[in-house]
Amino acid sequence: MKLSILGCYAATPRTITNPTAQVLEIKNRLFLIDCGEGTQVQLRKNKIKFSKINHVFISHLHGDHFFGLIGLISTFGLLGRTTDLHIYGPKGIKEISLLQLKLSNSWTNYNLLFHELNSKKSEVVFEDDKVVVQTIPLKHRVYTNGFLFQEKLEKRKLNIQAVEKYQIETCFYQNIKNGKDIQLDNGQWIENAELTFDPDPPMSYAFCSDTVYNEAVIPVIKGVDVLYHESTFLESEKELANKTMHSTAIEAATIALKANAKKLILGHYSTRYESIELFRTEAQTIFENVLLADDGKSFEF
Repeated sequence: MKLSILGCYAATPRTITNPTAQVLEIKNRLFLIDCGEGTQVQLRKNKIKFSKINHVFISHLHGDHFFGLIGLISTFGLLGRTTDLHIYGPKGIKEISLLQLKLSNSWTNYNLLFHELNSKKSEVVFEDDKVVVQTIPLKHRVYTNGFLFQEKLEKRKLNIQAVEKYQIETCFYQNIKNGKDIQLDNGQWIENAELTFDPDPPMSYAFCSDTVYNEAVIPVIKGVDVLYHESTFLESEKELANKTMHSTAIEAATIALKANAKKLILGHYSTRYESIELFRTEAQTIFENVLLADDGKSFEF
């Protein structure tokens, strides 16, 4: 599982930072999460192929999280895209996107498939044979969701030495991977545990975009491997965090601790601070395993 941070700063524009956007690579799928201004430029800088992005998840309709979407849609058209593009986001994202395409007479040659969200409860919004994605309802000034990405448990791994020892024919390999015991020609039964190894434990990643401190997310993300949680402010600006419905680094760390997350990544920093290391310092007073997002940085888990 690989996470590429394209942008992770709050809304105020600067020449040296970018608003929220990131790409999660999980089970050979690439998911774009949020799409602030300049996302397509950041994709170029980070050498991420546009053609591999078929699913875009938008947390909410504040500009620093989706103003880059129409540009990306248009660029896909210029590049001759033919593959469907799925866009998951709050109700209204379809209207906004199609209005811009209509008024600029820039209709795409590929299908735009909008999956508009309005539920205040966690729901599955994407699922295939490898990955499942569900929403994480958040509390912000507008309707907002985070997203939980989970790998599905793979089949058991074949122990080649064991199957060769018992001279088991290859036609039985799939049944063995599916967890079945095998009967040899002499009538002896061989238990599956002797013929296979456990699969790698499935990984999970939770993206918690703009939100006030909200313990309601804890049951949804319980035990997550990696939690990205916004930390716009430090404790010295806690009143401002409450007023704008954002979180502090300590509040993000508290959520990570109570959710029993393995790792916490902080992001969405206010640009008022001299160093983002201040966020790590405060968060680690609550939760030890803290990483800092930064534009252009990638993490592999």
